[in-house]
Amino acid sequence: MPPGGCESHSGETDTYHVSVGRLFLLRCHNADAHVNVTWSNEGRHNLSLPTGVEVRDRSLWFLPVQMSHNGTYTCEKRGVTGSSRMKYGVSVSCGECPDPSETVSITKGASEGLPCKQKEIFRLNKTRNIRWMKDCRPVDPSFSVDENGVMRLPPATEKDAGKYTCLVDISLNGRKYTSARSTQLTFNNDTFSAEPYVVFPQQEVVVVEVGTRVELKCEAYLGFSEDLEVFMYWTVDGNYTEEHEELSESWEPTHKRGVVYGQSTLSISKVQWWFLNVPICCHVVSPTGGKLGFVRLQEADHSALYTSVTLCLTASLGFLALVAAFLFFKVELLLAYRKLSTHFAKQRAPDGKLYDAYVSGLHQDTLSSAEMASFALQILPEELENKHGYSLYIRGRDDCPGQAMHDAIAATLRQCRKLIIILSPLENPSTYGKTEEVPLCDNQNQLCYEQKVGLYDSLTQNSPRVILVEIGGPVDYSGLSESLRYIKRKQGALKWKKPSFGTHRLTTLRSNRNFWKSMRYHMPSVPSRSLRTIV
Repeated sequence: MPPGGCESHSGETDTYHVSVGRLFLLRCHNADAHVNVTWSNEGRHNLSLPTGVEVRDRSLWFLPVQMSHNGTYTCEKRGVTGSSRMKYGVSVSCGECPDPSETVSITKGASEGLPCKQKEIFRLNKTRNIRWMKDCRPVDPSFSVDENGVMRLPPATEKDAGKYTCLVDISLNGRKYTSARSTQLTFNNDTFSAEPYVVFPQQEVVVVEVGTRVELKCEAYLGFSEDLEVFMYWTVDGNYTEEHEELSESWEPTHKRGVVYGQSTLSISKVQWWFLNVPICCHVVSPTGGKLGFVRLQEADHSALYTSVTLCLTASLGFLALVAAFLFFKVELLLAYRKLSTHFAKQRAPDGKLYDAYVSGLHQDTLSSAEMASFALQILPEELENKHGYSLYIRGRDDCPGQAMHDAIAATLRQCRKLIIILSPLENPSTYGKTEEVPLCDNQNQLCYEQKVGLYDSLTQNSPRVILVEIGGPVDYSGLSESLRYIKRKQGALKWKKPSFGTHRLTTLRSNRNFWKSMRYHMPSVPSRSLRTIV
């Protein structure tokens, strides 16, 4: 043979045709695990195997096939019953697709399957990829291939004759190999007469939306001639389509690879409830009988969407309910939080303040002055100081006569964390703030000195915070200073309800329970006395 030539050689028995560069496995027939197997290569002076051929698990491996592997290989089996020999011919060619090792003849119109016939490769249980070639070109995509490598042909025509090669891609020891086996397909002279049948649908389920338009397709194999007396039609739950105005159908023959198929379409202009979950059948009728294809309409499952919407709405409503509860019970929630914090939270460092609040009043007449004095000197300290431990500086109780009043008041205000201004109704509110002097509250028609200083510091330095308290009825702010009106607009005022005549003071405290909650809400979270206990 000329160097580099591709001449083929045949063995005496069971000749295998292989291609250069392919993976090939040769197994000794009927050689089980209890048989001793020896391989040799005839034509070599010492019967040894050529380079690239080795024995693994009693099989002959060509890794990969080379031109020098042409020849006859002998398998000698020795067992308890004696010994025997079998010869195998290996014919090597240069082409990508080897010569056919066998010929398969089928009948025109028959739907046959071609096996890959590489069971030795499949026995390796390796991940593999199977490809088919016709005359060394990729086959028609309409040819289906199953996991075992069997290629299913549609109703065959003479154009399908040719050489078919099954290629198996496999990875061994980190290296990729391809094994190839070819089969010649021919046609015999037999006559094949196949009855029409439905290709699809076959027990199909189509998901639809009620009220929408849907088209259902049906395809049927009719044979090799349009002259056959075959027709197609649809039924819905056993009824013809003419009985429903939403239904219309059409069908026409088509040609694929020389074979006649019927294509029928059922159009549903509007899906109604009674079209769901009932048998919808495509009928193919011929002189030899009839065939059916089934399809069922199923409504789209919106449970996941409904669940998501429900969860979103529930979460939104829950959030709104929490917000509303917080707004409605924010005073109670904050007070409860403060109470718990005193037990679990770390102690806070002193802020340097001596008093929790500076209490000052603004009133008009004697009656208002008496009521304000009672509230400022008795009711307020009893609740805040005696019950809750707050420290108050109250004008008229804690100031000392003879002090330089303006300086003392300014210094005391800076030692207070809040400024409580008590307001009462005035007979002539327009008289507020008309004089340019700054008295110590000798003229009750004007803001007291501490109130002006406290409001100024509160608006400019945010300290101390101001708490407005109205007693004795509604207060007209139109005649008050702009700073007081601003505080009123920004945070409102607490309203103390005057007890009715003859009512005991304890009853008054109960009726003003919400007032005291709001007062504690605006007061510092920790009384200054508690802060001063920290060393």
